[in-house]
Amino acid sequence: MANDVFKALSSTTRLRMLRILAKREMHIAGLARELSLSVPVVAKHAKLLEKAGLIQRRKFGKTHVLGSKVKNMYSMLDELADSYEVKLQKGTSILEALKKVSGVELKTVGDKEFVMAIDGEEGLYLYEVDGNLPNSTTEEFKLEKDCTIEWKKLIPVTRKKISVKIK
Repeated sequence: MANDVFKALSSTTRLRMLRILAKREMHIAGLARELSLSVPVVAKHAKLLEKAGLIQRRKFGKTHVLGSKVKNMYSMLDELADSYEVKLQKGTSILEALKKVSGVELKTVGDKEFVMAIDGEEGLYLYEVDGNLPNSTTEEFKLEKDCTIEWKKLIPVTRKKISVKIK
């Protein structure tokens, strides 16, 4: 499936289609008009995006409506993330587990430690334990059983991009 995704993302036309479909569902003919392309060309690109699992097609008779499946793209990218296994004593904090993983940069502010960067990427990070967001800090959360901890970088998302040309 990864090969299909990378092939699908290798076309500027398909990337433009994904940007449009991420905002709203569209009839295939309307998408073709918006892209200034023929319906058969858009249909061909749509098939590649469908095969990659990035869009879905709903049929209403002969009418085809396309919508994005961005969640699938994020899932595929998660498969590329590094994975580690560490052995710890019961009652160890998540912060101590994190210190066992190379590439993690911590900063002490007052008496608290914060994750500042992972693998050199500065940013805001949150963590989940077995898919759930805990409501305590990494220092306070104590590990009592085997679990999976995932660190996620919060990335700013641009919803609107405006290019300004001055006359």
